[in-house]
Amino acid sequence: MRPNLLIVLVDDLRYDEFGAGGHPYMKTPHIDRIAREGALFERAFHTTPICSPNRASVMTGQYASRHGVIDNVARDAMSHGLPNYHLQLQKLGYETAHIGKWHMGNDGMPRPGYDHWISFDGHGSIVDPRLNHGGRYRQHRGYITDLLNRYAVEFIRGRQAARGRRRPWSLFLAHKAVHPDAHQAADGTLDMARFGGYIPAPRHRELYAGKRFPRLPNMRSPAEIVRDKPAWREAFKMRGSRRSRAALAAIGAGTQEEIRQRARMMASVDEGVGKIFDALAASGQLEDTLILFFGDNGYFFGEHGLGPERRFAYEAGIRSPFLVRYPRRVKAGARLRDLVICQDIAPTMIELAGGRPGPQIQGRSLLPLFDGRRAGWRKSFLIEYWAENAMSWLVGMTYKAVRTDRHKYIHWVNRDDGTGRLDELYDLEGDPWELRNLARSKKRRALRTRLRGELQRLALEALGL
Repeated sequence: MRPNLLIVLVDDLRYDEFGAGGHPYMKTPHIDRIAREGALFERAFHTTPICSPNRASVMTGQYASRHGVIDNVARDAMSHGLPNYHLQLQKLGYETAHIGKWHMGNDGMPRPGYDHWISFDGHGSIVDPRLNHGGRYRQHRGYITDLLNRYAVEFIRGRQAARGRRRPWSLFLAHKAVHPDAHQAADGTLDMARFGGYIPAPRHRELYAGKRFPRLPNMRSPAEIVRDKPAWREAFKMRGSRRSRAALAAIGAGTQEEIRQRARMMASVDEGVGKIFDALAASGQLEDTLILFFGDNGYFFGEHGLGPERRFAYEAGIRSPFLVRYPRRVKAGARLRDLVICQDIAPTMIELAGGRPGPQIQGRSLLPLFDGRRAGWRKSFLIEYWAENAMSWLVGMTYKAVRTDRHKYIHWVNRDDGTGRLDELYDLEGDPWELRNLARSKKRRALRTRLRGELQRLALEALGL
């Protein structure tokens, strides 16, 4: 029997921003249930840790350098032509639905590959959103997370299994939470006149009052950071512009209240997961449905002097929460440390649907890992980012990086003078907080050379060369 496929995506969610992920005070019992009754992938990653490129990587199973969505600038026409894996699911007989944020192009109109569509323009609005239902816009009243949860539950209830006849379905539920209430201009910049910050549901506004997130060893000031990360010196100076300061102040960036506000917004997401569990159980579909929960990029709480930010190859930026529940294939309570990337979602869904991933897909099916077969699994992956004009303080911060089981090497492409003096190398086994840059260590010269070679190989492979 082919399973139903349910994906729940949360915007900007860190790898540790849920209960089972290790958050010190956030309560997410329903999300934790996915981990308890399924698998928690402890080392799952984004290869371009920013919204639009990573979402395109999820849908296509490709690196950004292959699919071409390399930043958050609107690519409306391009996003209509992505080789989205839902197109193949339709050919395999699946009924498909997208509910929530699209954010590859600013318009919320339906994209190819979906039988059912509910979305919104750009980042949308947290309160009283305007949603697109199958090509027509409708004004709504209420909290957007609750609305998206309601429509997901309605879709599931409408697909109640019938004896002797069953068409499998695939639902991609993409929340706006925990992203602030931001509105995007055509060039990808934020409209500061309409920047509302984090807004939890009214019933959660006092949740977690007084709670504190612990200070981590790599939560250091920019002055301390640039000693080991000299590539950041110029960027940190440019971040002091009036516009940058206004954006940071609007959400309380780097404060305990920002972290609490995000946790409050997650409360509505978790309630929705509980309602989805109830709907699946009531309709007899729970054991026949794969549930995958993850985020679209990481987020910094001040690590390495960064925040609010997610674009960079340090662990808080590239790691993702990644939970899978499917009792027919996934052992309950499993904890997997294999290197998984977001491109692995597309081929996994296609194989579960009974198809074969095409040669254009660069990710790998997770089915061998579900079955405990780890031989031959990847030992490294590429991380890539292109500096955006919309983020003036980051001009020149284009990089390519390689992450292995133990090491990470970051090459700053736009600042390469042939010496590699700005590059970064970390031994994550001895330095998990990425505080000691070993790129200039004579003792690590051979390692640096090997990782540069691996980075070059992966970058060419991502381009199909």
